[in-house]
Amino acid sequence: MADYIPEDHNKPDTKREELKGKVLRMKDLVNYSDGTVASRMIITRKTGSITLFSFDENEGLSEHTAPFDAVVTILDGECEVWVAGQTYLMKEGDTIIFPANVPHALSAITKFKMSLTMIRE
Repeated sequence: MADYIPEDHNKPDTKREELKGKVLRMKDLVNYSDGTVASRMIITRKTGSITLFSFDENEGLSEHTAPFDAVVTILDGECEVWVAGQTYLMKEGDTIIFPANVPHALSAITKFKMSLTMIRE
């Protein structure tokens, strides 16, 4: 299982700027990478961020908590998600909200991609 390390929110990213004002297919904005988890920050502000992830089969994020609510939408593939001891099978199109300060984790059943929207207070 991988640990997610967030990007520096103050660092300018010209690739993010190029996305503005265009129609996007979110699942096409991050590629799969063999044996690992890849991520791409789409937007980041003091109030929140949107990050896309791709997970190779059998990869995942170990159990952790976050100080803010997070909305996860599966863009491709299938995964298993754990929230506060409950297990959920998720597939393309499914969305779940990880409540602030509640333990959660996820693991790829197949290769999968997801969007993570973090809302800060």
